[in-house]
Amino acid sequence: MERKKMIHFTLITTIIGFMLAVQFQTIRQPVVRDTRDIWELRKDLKQEQELQHRLLLEIRDYEEKLHSYEKKQSTSKETVLQETVNELKQEAGLTEAKGAGLVLTIEPFYPDNYVGPITETVSPELLKRLVNELNMYGAKEIAIANERIINTTAIRDVNGVTKVNNRKLTSLPIEVKVIADDVQSLYSHLQVSNILDDFIIENLQLTVSKPMSTVILPPYEGQVRVKYMKAVKAEKEEN
Repeated sequence: MERKKMIHFTLITTIIGFMLAVQFQTIRQPVVRDTRDIWELRKDLKQEQELQHRLLLEIRDYEEKLHSYEKKQSTSKETVLQETVNELKQEAGLTEAKGAGLVLTIEPFYPDNYVGPITETVSPELLKRLVNELNMYGAKEIAIANERIINTTAIRDVNGVTKVNNRKLTSLPIEVKVIADDVQSLYSHLQVSNILDDFIIENLQLTVSKPMSTVILPPYEGQVRVKYMKAVKAEKEEN
């Protein structure tokens, strides 16, 4: 029994001794310190500063590129908007038009044995019929006596005088300028159209020129009145 206790005591003492030895060894180990000298530290610090500087330069470069892209995008929007405005003006007849077309001339026409009143102008009804005929055969732009025909153009009789827009047609001859995509087709249709006879009936002759490579039409110079629309303020875009 005593021997068994001695074995237990020896085992416990050995374990305690081992633990104390480990603890003593741990205490004796020195704290690991940064053994680099001041020059190495300065070198490392300089490298870190250079890295930071490069990163700042890259950030600044990206910010400048972003600003440039945003500016280009804004300029692109303004350019597109201006192009759209110009296209709308062109479609509305507010700009000079130039292209291949025809020149029609309205002149008095009387047989040699004619006796009666002399026609000094052309009636609004006959002009409207001519405009409709031209549009039906592919006319893109029309000007009568240098008055541009637009969607709101009024051809009417005012106290016995024919007016196109606000211009009075008081004398002959009158030129009608036309621009078309297919000038030859328009010319061919007019050559066989009944509109020529309609002018003869009113003692007028409508002469159609050969297709021309360039015909210039003036812009509409009157005030365009738009009904049922009003300007609105643009709302700010949300970020």
